Amino acid sequence: MDEVMRGRVYGADHEDPGPRTGHDYRELVGGPLDGLLLDVTGWTPSQLDEGASLTNELGAYGSGGRSVYAPRGGDRRFWDWQGDTR
Repeated sequence: MDEVMRGRVYGADHEDPGPRTGHDYRELVGGPLDGLLLDVTGWTPSQLDEGASLTNELGAYGSGGRSVYAPRGGDRRFWDWQGDTR
């Protein structure tokens, strides 16, 4: 399953999973969304500094749970998993 998800965009339609030209992405590292790309096009610098709490069904809390990702110090193209929450 890991290989199927790599290069896919979080939240994108399964029929159109790849990144789009002109969009800005962060790679999610670790946790249940490892390898997915997050489209951050149009996010403010403040939002980019905060990271994101993303819904998913693969984390510790199943359906309705969230996985928290934050920018990696030193290379902000990657967002590291911080844990799961409800």
